[in-house]
Amino acid sequence: MNQTERRVGTVSRGIRCPIIRQGDDLAEIVTVSVLEAAESEGFSLNDRDVIAVTESVVARSQGNYATVEDIASDVKHKTGGGTVGVIFPILSRNRFAICLRGIAKGVKKVVLMLSYPSDEVGNELVSLDSLDEAGIDPYTDLLTLEKYRALFGENRHPFTGVDYVEYYQQLITSSGAEAEIIFCNNPRRILEYTDTVITCDIHTRARTKRLLKNARARIVLGLDDILTRSVNGSGCNEKYGLLGSNKATEDKVKLFPRDCQDLAEEIQKRVLDATGKCVEVMVYGDGAFKDPQGKIWELADPVVSPAFTEGLKGTPNELKLKYLADNEFASLSGEALRQAITDSIRRKDADLKGSMASEGTTPRQLTDLIGSLCDLTSGSGDKGTPVVLVQGYFDNYTNA
Repeated sequence: MNQTERRVGTVSRGIRCPIIRQGDDLAEIVTVSVLEAAESEGFSLNDRDVIAVTESVVARSQGNYATVEDIASDVKHKTGGGTVGVIFPILSRNRFAICLRGIAKGVKKVVLMLSYPSDEVGNELVSLDSLDEAGIDPYTDLLTLEKYRALFGENRHPFTGVDYVEYYQQLITSSGAEAEIIFCNNPRRILEYTDTVITCDIHTRARTKRLLKNARARIVLGLDDILTRSVNGSGCNEKYGLLGSNKATEDKVKLFPRDCQDLAEEIQKRVLDATGKCVEVMVYGDGAFKDPQGKIWELADPVVSPAFTEGLKGTPNELKLKYLADNEFASLSGEALRQAITDSIRRKDADLKGSMASEGTTPRQLTDLIGSLCDLTSGSGDKGTPVVLVQGYFDNYTNA
């Protein structure tokens, strides 16, 4: 490698922005913030750089909020307000607690059915080892609250210290509804208690709804069916409803952003007008990755990216360099090896699916991969970087 060749690949930069408020011109703020960061730090924008905007500031600029009372009103209207089964929620004060309060305020009784040993994203209620010791089969056994307590006692979340069984029970009763809690992984078992069900799972919701409807449930709703239209002037999300919502205050949630494709395309246009460079733009939420210690899958949003420009469609099409080095070019080294690999990359097929030379590369959507990188870059705390600039993501070993 000579001294003029590039020594840096993909770079991810958190971009600091002003605090975003409802009604702000987000396209202008994002564009100016990125251009000012480039000037301040001495870098230039390039074609196919990626500007990613966190969904939180998009929803905030839209004013996409709803109150507990808004949720309660919609739930009562859509269920009749009697006994409602609420099944498979995740264990989260941020993601589900306010939604549960709204549901409980809209009905007379909640039969809360929790999946076990953990929720959909990996928050554990009881360990698999404890189930084995108790002789409980999570695929078939339904546990009442009394049986669960007798077998497993109190189980607090290792990160938050919350006993979510007790916490959710108190949320329901303090909202004016009767609470009954059971533990089961078969959604059809809820029909032994009520024929009206709100299923709260995220990525498995289509199957859960199908099973319930085939079992002749009278009313089957998902969180994605609540607040799909404005209630009393509230925010809403036509596609995802309450899915992807976050706690804003003790009585209000911020919903997943709506109609943000135009925002992505407007930022792309403004950057092109200002710099002559055609960047890609996406809105991103949770990344799609799993914590190996806590066993928690990060993705509590319905999708990683609800909106993105055309160039971010599809999956990577990459060769595995270590496969080439260890197999096809195992006899080469130094400049000969570099040149052979460079030639292979330049000659690679447009679609490498099934090729041994691409085996082990990540066959995920580009938006899921880049969104995960951006989520890790921006964090969820006080970094103050709701915009992330990713450069060089689409480059390879041959790019100078």
